Amino acid sequence: MEVTGAAIRTQQEIHVDIAIIGGGLGGCAAALAAAESGKSVVLTEETAWIGGQLTSQAVPPDEHRWIEQFGCTRSYRSFREGVRNYYRRHFPLTAEAFRKPNLNPGNGGVSRLCHEPRTALAVLQEMLAPYVHSGKVTLLMRRVPIQAEAAGDTVHSVTVRNLETGREEIITASFFLDATECGDLLPMTGTEYTTGAESKSETGEPHAVDGDSLPMDMQAFTYVFALDYCEGADHTIERPRDYDFWRSYQADFWPGKLLDWTGVLPRTLQPREFGLFSQTADLWRYRRIIDKTNFLDGTFDSDITIVNWQQNDYWLGPIIDVSEEERNRHLESAKQLSFSLLYWMQTEAPRPDGKAGYPGLRLRRDVVGTEDGLAMYPYIRESRRIKAEFTVLEQHICPEARTDGRAEPFPDSVGVGYYRIDLHPSTGNRHYIDISCLPFQIPLGSLIPVRMNNLLPACKNLGVTHITNGCYRLHPVEWNIGEAAGYLASYCLDKQIQPRDVRNREAALKDFQKRLEQAGIELKWPEFAAM
Repeated sequence: MEVTGAAIRTQQEIHVDIAIIGGGLGGCAAALAAAESGKSVVLTEETAWIGGQLTSQAVPPDEHRWIEQFGCTRSYRSFREGVRNYYRRHFPLTAEAFRKPNLNPGNGGVSRLCHEPRTALAVLQEMLAPYVHSGKVTLLMRRVPIQAEAAGDTVHSVTVRNLETGREEIITASFFLDATECGDLLPMTGTEYTTGAESKSETGEPHAVDGDSLPMDMQAFTYVFALDYCEGADHTIERPRDYDFWRSYQADFWPGKLLDWTGVLPRTLQPREFGLFSQTADLWRYRRIIDKTNFLDGTFDSDITIVNWQQNDYWLGPIIDVSEEERNRHLESAKQLSFSLLYWMQTEAPRPDGKAGYPGLRLRRDVVGTEDGLAMYPYIRESRRIKAEFTVLEQHICPEARTDGRAEPFPDSVGVGYYRIDLHPSTGNRHYIDISCLPFQIPLGSLIPVRMNNLLPACKNLGVTHITNGCYRLHPVEWNIGEAAGYLASYCLDKQIQPRDVRNREAALKDFQKRLEQAGIELKWPEFAAM
């Protein structure tokens, strides 16, 4: 059934042009693109907040240093400016902060735009509002996909369950976009995919694993939380159930106990001393999302920071392609690690003044919108990945392999990205892989499954490897991936062709790329050095 207007509902069935399963950054960008193209859209989200990395996972944007000038899409830039304007409109900023064109609410070290999860949520809702209010986009919150119906190379429906009521809804559409954090639609639909670490014999990548591939070897995930600090107060949480385990835990490859101020420099793997309020390695400022000095006196009693550090990376096991029991066990263990880190900081962490513990650290449950104070969803660094018409390899984007100092040019580019290849310790007990990268393009071929015709990746589940996922997984790149997927599905509906036809027919490819450029998507980079 072809649907051109708003979503048509029956008692248990929803029909749309494009179904986007997963409401993270890629899903939101895809919905904006599809709705702007005049298509009816359903956007589902497992948690109570759309926005993924920025909201339900509570991770401020990781971006390249040129983000203010170039290297992202126009709609992503609109989101960033929307965040700044949200603070200008609603908060009592100091005169100096208000005048800053590149206001950074948290003045965090990780990004030129560190802000609260709730602000990102508000801005995303504002961006989607015209389409939600007009009925072009239907948001289904607290929905998780449980089943898909596919025949041959075509997906016909996806069934989602309402986590609040238990009610199931069947979504039928012409196109399905997988914007879930773990690539959940891929096994449900029978789409060919890969997981974990490929071997050198498969990809030829210098940093791939020796010997056989390791499909269950995936990057650590993290349960993030927010803190403020009230000197002289005592906000110590109850001693976590697994505190004794985590207090003594040390991985074979780590320089000391995980709950310690000693970590590593990812680029060299050499030990490094951190501190909560250190002058040289200040964890507090690293992901700070509110710098109280940006606001008039009395607005905030304290800065607010996000704890997404080496000390609460969880690598004891994967949560993808394991039993539900094992998945839940690792999720709970990761929560215990984050609670244990907080309790250790409150009670035992060494201080420069010779004392131990910072009991004034307060868990800010309101910042992440949960009762337990941990983010609604773990920060996922690695997903299932489609087997694509084209897979981006380390050799395409690393300066060591590119003698001309430029990443492999992709004539089918649908966007750009830039970040170091940043892989955290893995479930295979392998250390950081942190290597330089050249500014790269996103090839259309990496968005096209080898067989399926109407399913597209719209998150970090595109055609990359364990290695190249390390730079294709960050906020502005995920947004670009989702936006390109939304426009691609819309273009295919308009032209009545398949995605692979767009890539493999020169006239169609040029026409589609022109449409992307008109939408404000940059397809190539200016020339400059590796990051």
